[in-house]
Amino acid sequence: MTTENKKIVEQTLAELVGTGDVDALARRLSEDFIHHKPDATSSTKAEWLAAVRAVPLAGLRVELRHVLADGDHVVLHSHRWIEGGGPGIAAVDIWRLEDGLIAEAWELIEPVADSAANLLWWQSAEG
Repeated sequence: MTTENKKIVEQTLAELVGTGDVDALARRLSEDFIHHKPDATSSTKAEWLAAVRAVPLAGLRVELRHVLADGDHVVLHSHRWIEGGGPGIAAVDIWRLEDGLIAEAWELIEPVADSAANLLWWQSAEG
């Protein structure tokens, strides 16, 4: 199951980035898919797909740094950028699969330009 889930997530990402076909992504999500955001809010399948459609996928580049799988969870660490759009982001996505479909996703994103400052998150703004 772990290997198959990893393959599903990798193929889904490759299809989305390679073709820009958000409908292909939609077919890989369960009907009750939920996307969890770092601020503890979440979005439904329809809401998340609308957000994905707003991304300029034609210029999106994704470099996978790590792909880890354990049971029904797959974790991706990637660097993403839009051509001509600056240094990009570092992202960690956690996917939970159920019956061959992506049922849940958690996503953490950090602008690459902010990474040095964010390493000292526990320090106050004053110094």
